[in-house]
Order: sequence, then structure tokens, then C-alpha cells
Amino acid sequence: MKQKALKIHPQDNVIVALADLKADETIDYEGITYKLAENIPAKHKFATRDFAVNDQIVMYGVLVGKATQFIPQGGVISTQNIKHSSQDFKEKTQKIAWQSPDIEKFKSRTFMGYHRADGSVGTANYWLLVPLVFCENRNINMVKEALMKELGYAMGQRYHLDVKSLVKMHQEGRGEADLLSADILMTAEQTKAYRVFPNVDGIKFLTHEGGCGGTRQDSDALCALLAGYITHPNVAGVTVLSLGCQHAQVDILKSEIAKRDKNFSKPMYVLGQQESKSEKDFVSEAVKKTFVGLIQANEIVRKPAPLSKLVLGLECGGSDGFSGISANPAIGHTSDLLASLGGITMLSEFPELCGVEQELLDRCVNDEVASKFAYLMKTYNERALAVGSGFDMNPSPGNIKDGLITDAIKSAGAAKKGGTSPVVAVLDYTEKATEAGLNLLCTPGNDVESTTALAGSGANIILFTTGLGTPTGNPVAPTIKISSNTTLYKKMSDIIDIDSGTIIAGEDTIESKGEEILEFIIKVASGEIIPKAVALGQDDFIPWKRGVSL
Repeated sequence: MKQKALKIHPQDNVIVALADLKADETIDYEGITYKLAENIPAKHKFATRDFAVNDQIVMYGVLVGKATQFIPQGGVISTQNIKHSSQDFKEKTQKIAWQSPDIEKFKSRTFMGYHRADGSVGTANYWLLVPLVFCENRNINMVKEALMKELGYAMGQRYHLDVKSLVKMHQEGRGEADLLSADILMTAEQTKAYRVFPNVDGIKFLTHEGGCGGTRQDSDALCALLAGYITHPNVAGVTVLSLGCQHAQVDILKSEIAKRDKNFSKPMYVLGQQESKSEKDFVSEAVKKTFVGLIQANEIVRKPAPLSKLVLGLECGGSDGFSGISANPAIGHTSDLLASLGGITMLSEFPELCGVEQELLDRCVNDEVASKFAYLMKTYNERALAVGSGFDMNPSPGNIKDGLITDAIKSAGAAKKGGTSPVVAVLDYTEKATEAGLNLLCTPGNDVESTTALAGSGANIILFTTGLGTPTGNPVAPTIKISSNTTLYKKMSDIIDIDSGTIIAGEDTIESKGEEILEFIIKVASGEIIPKAVALGQDDFIPWKRGVSL
């Protein structure tokens, strides 16, 4: 019989409903019988005892809220009867004791990647077109219009309808019967052969709304972010369009590139519109230089690389009450596997680590790393409070409707994406990940701002868990979507790659699903599988303005 409820941690005083439960129904769990006081929707929680006002609510073994009114045993936990509350944190208090997972089956495995001069290895091979200021977005789009169709990139990654063949048949005088019976559906391999440069996976256009008109801090951060993309292992080269007078100057960009790769040698073409004869000459020059760069990029081919060359971004969006017990801990196990193999993993979204700071501090490898994490968390929350917000306001209406009713509940489940391995480094926004093992990256909880940052810090694959369904991806880092529940996987199979609802159903363990995800990553990294987000062209790119964003 399928399990109906789950107590996540021995210290918890709430239990998660794995299915819709009815009022007066009895639930037997670990030798105790609970009679439900009211209906408990799936993904929501019920009380294991009576709660008085101000009693602490504990889930995942940590404080996640306090009762605002009496809650009877078997009563539903909701926004009407509890409020956000989280554990205070201080300095690192414990030594790390970590048992790494068994990696025997993965130790000798490789993936087929693109080797770069700086020693990094890409899982894809892209050319970038980057505006230094929003004034150049229109020119970037003109270059896009000129190149994409003619070079064979203006088509889906999974399939393309070859209308050119119909035009040719019509010109040859073929009749209606031939036209209607023609097979114009092209496979992924056929569309690749259709490209002028088959070894270049795509041309990506990083349009944005920054570079001038805001604070110098924001334009400097934009330059640092763009430098992260230009030096990214999945990028072969770049064409940069500058107006000339903006805050985000070319010299600042080049300085940021040198910080990340002092021997930078990728082809990079920088054009200034205010130095050009005319707009048409400017756009024409951008097209010609990009074409020359693509010739060079096309010479790079995939070669074997160890799994230690993978840099894994860990992200969640549209989370639900199952995310923290299925998809998130599953990719957490994947993260632990990769960390044990010498790879780099990155856990982002600092507003969604509220309440689990002490656990993460105690997992830091030394006091310096712990102090940096504590400082970034405190200053970020203080900035939010200064404008009348705070981490407690992070859960969205969708999160709340599906069981994540306080930020601490959401955070405790979100943190499971980082597995259990030691925290080797803490990175501020745009800092490059270089330390093998689990890194914490300071980003907002906003899905696209966070995935944008993960790629900017070097993630060459992103794992994105979702309980409600989120149609987003990244321009340069292949993004793999994992659903927390099977209902969502079946409903939105067009955007989701892997179903971890099998954990809820008892068909898989967290460990077996984590290994399955790593096998999938290897295929994606080798170009054998195209993730749905890539196939659908979900190339979302939003730089973080360091004002408040949750």
C-alpha cells in the first residue's frame, strides 16, 4: 500500500500528507495513530500534537514557524495559524563529519566535451553576441535576424519543418499529391547537418536592460557577469557591441575577463557604434566578424573529459510541498556524488537558505568560509528589511497554495539541493567557482536572476527542480528540469526531463534517483541528449541589480 504521510526528521512535530487526507481519517505512523481534525491536502502538513500560541513548529529538524493560534493534533498547518520564524545563527560551532557516497560506478566515467585553453571543459559550444548597454539591443537583434536563418539556427533543436523542400518541389512543377505526401519533418541530427557550422551548437544573444542609467555598482556588476559568460567553458568566442559613452565601459569588461582568465585567448570582437561610419556599416561589420569567429569555433570538436570537469548549478523554481522530499534531495545526492568525484557544485538563492544558516555554517570547511556566508546572509537580509521587505516575504502565492507556507519551510526544503557535503567556498554574485566541492553562491531567489548568475559563475550544466512547472532555461548552460511529482511530469512533459515523483510513490530512493540524474547529466554533457529547455529555446537572461530582489 502506498504511504500516505511522511515525517521528514525525527525531531519534527508536523507530518507531510503525501496524498489528500480526509477529516476524521486515522493515520498510523511509527506506532502512533493520528485522527485528522480536518481535510489535509496533499503536500500540506498536520500537527502531531496540540499547539498553543507561540509554540514552535519544527520541520526538517529545524524551526520553521510559530503558532499564532491554537492548533489541535491532526489539524492542518496553514498561513492562518502559523507565522514565519527561524533559528538564529552565529559562528561555525562544529567540525565537519561527512561520509561521502559510493562513487565506484562513476570513477572511471567520462563525458565528451569541448576543451578550452584555460583547462575548463564545455558541455556545449556557443558563440555570443553581447551588448554592453541596452542602447545596442536593437543592433544585436538586427544581427540575430541576419544570421540565424541563413546559418541554420532559426529552427527547433528537436525538429524542424523543412519548408525549403516544399518550395523546391513547387518550382520543379510537382503536383498537390507529391506536396501533401512529402516528409518535411527533420530530426535533431538532420537539423544539425542543416547548419553551416555543425560543431557550433548555437549563437546566443544576451540582450538586457543595463549598462547605463543606473548605479555604477550595477554597471560594474553587469561587466563582471558578462565576463563570466565570455570566459564560460561552453562559449567559443564573442562579439561585443558598445555604444561608447555608457557606464559599462569596454576597459571594465576586459579587466573582469582578465580576473577570470589572465591568458584569455578566445576570439573576441569589440565594436563601438560611436566610432563607426554609420549604423549599417556597424551592423555589417558585426555580422562579418561574427561569421569569421564562427569559422574558428567550428574547428573545435568534442573529446573525452573526466566528470571532475563538470560544474553543476543547483536551482529550484515553482516549488511545492514535495520539492524538499523528492526532487531537491535527489539532486542533492547528485551534488554529493559529483563533489566526491572532484567536480564543482553551486547552491544559490540565499533568501531560500533562511533558517538553515547554522547547518550550512557548520558544514563550512573553515572559519573564513563560514564568516563570509554569515556576512552575506546578514547584509542581504538587512537590505531587504531597509526597504520594508525581508526573507520572510519570499514564498510566492503558488508556493503557499502547494504547502510552502513560510520562508523557513521553503528554505529548509530548498537547501536539500546542496546535499550533505562540506561547503568549500562561498561566492558573492559574479565570482567564479574554482574550488572542487559544494560552493554557496549569493543570488536572489528569483529563478532567472539565479540561473543567470549560476552560469556567470561557471556552471556548465544546471539542474532545475520544480513542483509547479517553470518554463525557463539559460542561454549557455544546458538546463535539466526535474519534477517533484509525477502529476506535473505527465502534465508538462514538454518542458520537464526527469520525474522524481517516483520517490513519493516509493518506486525510487533519493540515492537511486540521484544516480539516474547523474547518468542523464553525462549524456547531456556529451551532446547525446538535448534537454527540453534547450530544445524550446528557453534562453532567459536577467542580470541582478544589487538593490533588493528576493
